[in-house]
Amino acid sequence: MAARLIGAIAVGLTAAAISQMPMRADEPSSGRVSGARTMELPRWSLAWLASAARAAPTLDYDFFKSKVEPIFLLKRDGHTRCYTCHAESNNGFRLEPLSRGANTWNDEQSRKNFEMVSKLVNPGDPDTSRLLMQPLAPEGGGNVFHSGGRQFASKDDPLWKTLAAWVNGQKP
Repeated sequence: MAARLIGAIAVGLTAAAISQMPMRADEPSSGRVSGARTMELPRWSLAWLASAARAAPTLDYDFFKSKVEPIFLLKRDGHTRCYTCHAESNNGFRLEPLSRGANTWNDEQSRKNFEMVSKLVNPGDPDTSRLLMQPLAPEGGGNVFHSGGRQFASKDDPLWKTLAAWVNGQKP
């Protein structure tokens, strides 16, 4: 019972999700975990799930502020700045508006940007992170739809690589 519960917790399942799992026929609901049920998983899967949960890197705020945020403000030939469409936007990627007369965000605004942008990435997996796949050309492996155009032709673009480094947990 304990190994299964630990395995479920390792993959981030909530008590509500655990309670929806099928019970083994030989395991009565004894109230060991209030209303929770368990499912039998092979031991190797528990080890794999636990290692996968530990393997995800932590997103670094300082790297974000010094290397990632400037990309959102950069004007590149043939492209609109990310900030132009994503400040005060009504979509899944919303950047804080710059203070009047400022050319970069203050710390409070940067922290809000960090929280917002962190929701668009899967730490350790740039290839499944919306922040990287939306502006990447389909020919380079990106999503077909991005109304803001293609900021990156391929994953070899140095700025795409900077975003990927952040998603992979690189420190400044």
